[in-house]
Amino acid sequence: MSTSKLTLIVIAVLLLFLGGCGCNSYNGLITVDQSVKTSWSNVETNYQRRTDLYNSVIKVIEGSANFEKSTLKEVINARANATKIQVDVNDSASLARFQQAQGQLQSSFSRLMAVAENYPDLKTTQQFKDFQTQIEGTENRINVARRDFNAAVNEYNLKVKRFPNNIFAGIFGYHEKPYYKSDPGSENAPEIHFDIK
Repeated sequence: MSTSKLTLIVIAVLLLFLGGCGCNSYNGLITVDQSVKTSWSNVETNYQRRTDLYNSVIKVIEGSANFEKSTLKEVINARANATKIQVDVNDSASLARFQQAQGQLQSSFSRLMAVAENYPDLKTTQQFKDFQTQIEGTENRINVARRDFNAAVNEYNLKVKRFPNNIFAGIFGYHEKPYYKSDPGSENAPEIHFDIK
């Protein structure tokens, strides 16, 4: 066998090997990328559930004739801002904007609930009681969905960064994705004040 034929055979085997590795890496990257997208969709679904619950209780509160309209208006505006943000899971800035809007919605809604405590007729309605029960479960679902999203991002990022996948990830345009981060200041314990008289 001549040297040129042997060289061609070696090159052909190498190309087949690299092609197989490339296909395997590409398919693996597609799988983890889709897992991240599915996990993010679950996060959005749970935030939508929370927004739907907020909408229900806002309608109940709007029915209360003497309720403080400025607090209610603040929640309605925060809800509108939170629902219009489009998130790209590859962009940490859009993820941060989404988190900030959701935090503002939750904060304004907490103020609304504090004001609602002053309205005993409102607190006794069945819809209001149902809301209080459902929102706790929804917040737990949101936390689980965010944790699952971060686990999917971690798996994806490891796949993108490990050798030899990192070579193929660069070729195919797959880059590290951002994690869902905790809200600023959440690492500090909340201050609790008791008014003792």
